[in-house]
Amino acid sequence: MIIEERGSTHVYKQIRMLSKEELERLESRCVHEQPAFCVAACPLKLDAKALAQAVSQGNFDEARKLYEKIAPFPHILAAGCDAPCEAKCRLTERGDAVDLRALEQAAMAYGQRGRARGVLRMKKRKTAAVFGSGLYSLFLAGELNKKAYPVTVFCREDDADAFIAAGAGFAPPEALAADAALLKETDIAFRFSTDLSRELIEEQRERFDVLCLSPELYASLYPEGSADAALQYDRENRLVSGSPRGVTETAFCAKKAALTVDRLAQNLDPGNSRGAEGPVETRLYTDVSGAEALARVPHQGLYTPGEAVREAGRCLQCRCDECIKGCAYLQHYQKFPRVLTREIYNNVSIIMGDHMMNKPINACSLCGQCSVTCPNGYDMGEICHLARQNMVSTDKMPLAPHEFALMDMLFSNNEAFLCRPQPGFETCQYVFFPGCQAAAIAPETVKAAYLDLCRRLDGGVGLLLGCCGAICDWAGRYELYDQTKEFIRRELARLGDPTVIVGCPSCKKELAGYGELKLVGIWDVLLRLGLPEGARGLERPAALHDSCGARGDPGTQEAVRSIAKALGVRLEDTPYSGDRSPCCGYGGLTAYANREVAGEMTAKCLERSDAPYISYCMACRDRFARQGRESRHILELVYGTDAGDPPDISQKRYNRLTLKKELLWELWHEETREMKLDFELRFTEEALRLMDERMILKDDVIAVLEEQRRTGQAVFDADSGLTAACRRVGNVTFWVKYTPLDNGGYLVRSAYSHRMQVVRRQG
Repeated sequence: MIIEERGSTHVYKQIRMLSKEELERLESRCVHEQPAFCVAACPLKLDAKALAQAVSQGNFDEARKLYEKIAPFPHILAAGCDAPCEAKCRLTERGDAVDLRALEQAAMAYGQRGRARGVLRMKKRKTAAVFGSGLYSLFLAGELNKKAYPVTVFCREDDADAFIAAGAGFAPPEALAADAALLKETDIAFRFSTDLSRELIEEQRERFDVLCLSPELYASLYPEGSADAALQYDRENRLVSGSPRGVTETAFCAKKAALTVDRLAQNLDPGNSRGAEGPVETRLYTDVSGAEALARVPHQGLYTPGEAVREAGRCLQCRCDECIKGCAYLQHYQKFPRVLTREIYNNVSIIMGDHMMNKPINACSLCGQCSVTCPNGYDMGEICHLARQNMVSTDKMPLAPHEFALMDMLFSNNEAFLCRPQPGFETCQYVFFPGCQAAAIAPETVKAAYLDLCRRLDGGVGLLLGCCGAICDWAGRYELYDQTKEFIRRELARLGDPTVIVGCPSCKKELAGYGELKLVGIWDVLLRLGLPEGARGLERPAALHDSCGARGDPGTQEAVRSIAKALGVRLEDTPYSGDRSPCCGYGGLTAYANREVAGEMTAKCLERSDAPYISYCMACRDRFARQGRESRHILELVYGTDAGDPPDISQKRYNRLTLKKELLWELWHEETREMKLDFELRFTEEALRLMDERMILKDDVIAVLEEQRRTGQAVFDADSGLTAACRRVGNVTFWVKYTPLDNGGYLVRSAYSHRMQVVRRQG
């Protein structure tokens, strides 16, 4: 059977991708881009997390640059900052918060002032006046100057030094001197020794577009106004005032006032489009359970540079990366779910496939691990699965990444398929469904398990060798999936709709979606019946890998552990076990679509322990053994079998056919016809390795050589001394390089394939 390549005239049902609203709701679950707790607490928007990181690296220049961005007079702010960020530091749960205020002071003390930008700033045409003294007036004048407004300050002091001292007398002399120097570099004009009165303000109304009063002056000149208001304005008089408490709040109110002035000057409503001002709530999640509880670095006065570096090194650099820590797929693409989802959405809904996101869409194992590690349940598997279905429905998903797996599934449900009641029964109370990978990798284990169930269960135990449809489901081929479900339902109906004893957790999960099937895991049956005689575990500690098919199925996870305990296996505790267990790389067809990512997934599973691995999914057992790790399926221990080294893809098909043939003969006394070649065929070890790597079956090679024998067409390569022949099978052209044998046979030395057609021209 050949699966139609995309671009056919077949009409598919439309699978809708997410709406924009659904996309935004989903994206909102990812909190990676939420601000750190200290950053969210700062009304001035200081990136305290970045500042701590810069100081921890000894980069005081960068730390100072970050601090200079938030205030026009940073030395004064650093000297009197109230540090609301420290109260929100997550380290308070483990001991002392990071001394962020001391780090700010160290940044200003040891960092070099950033160079002024070389771009010429154009002064705005609207003008502003600031009346009164104090810290608020100082900061407000500085903020307006940063916004390029011509600013004039009216104050009672005699000079700029006295003006700064009046507002920031709490700061040490060196801080006052440093910011006094900054003030003298600005374009702020001063009217010193001014008698501040209502009359003066009225006189200046025609000269300035916006008039600003200090809180104290506003309260004394306009007692009918509200002195408690943090910020207010009057459209007629164009007055701006504030009544802050503390240095940080004063700087914040000045920043807010400057924005109000900016909007008034542009004849805009000051209450609109201001963005998020002041402290904000953050939904960031940071796991501090593994953080070391360290006390603050003690200091007398200003930190030394070394002390500041050590103290900054205590910062956790709060972030939410729970999903990435456990997922090789997200680690490979170095993208958080929110970003990856948006790119996939654009690929599917806007670009309509065939672009750079196709490979990431097909590389996800759909295992759902991210949904259990994410504090908000974000599931990238759901997104990738929906994207595959959508692209299949619109003929935008290439068949190539999944074609071999789909053809293998059809092979399991055709040539290798077997559905029989137990000998002596017409219908059965049970049917054993081991799964296609179990029959392909460990046929002797499947046979032993079935015979054991027949001996110990009443009512008859049928046997169903085939695929549950997970492969076409993972590939997004929902039409083929529907056909497979109907096919399996019909076969089960012929057996009398028995209870299905499932030998694979992924099959159990898939069959549960069929509807009314009665399902039970073989591990549950074995616990009820007891282990057969001779069952024995490993003699050394082992690590148990939980299949991603058993995610959300604690009953299966516990049943397998109980069997391991009954076998005498000493299980090691490993991180990311149970529902948090990662995928081995087979799920979602990752092993077919992206071998690199699949290999990284396998390595991620194996990095948890150096011990032998026990699994209860045959695909997991196979993946681990291919990576060189001693690996056993729990049923191999129960029945004393050993599948040995991992079979290649041709051997897997041979194993399924051989198991079917042996069982038909031994149990039902039916003989199957065996096809024999009429020529000798041998393979080099290198050829077998390449064929397995490139997913080329021995049957594909035989098809090419039979075509060569029929047509006599081949190409001789004088440089290598090899002969090459090709044949198109389905959607793929296979090439075989060989050396002819004296008896007319072939020694295959290499094979490869591509999806182009070879056109032979006559003459």
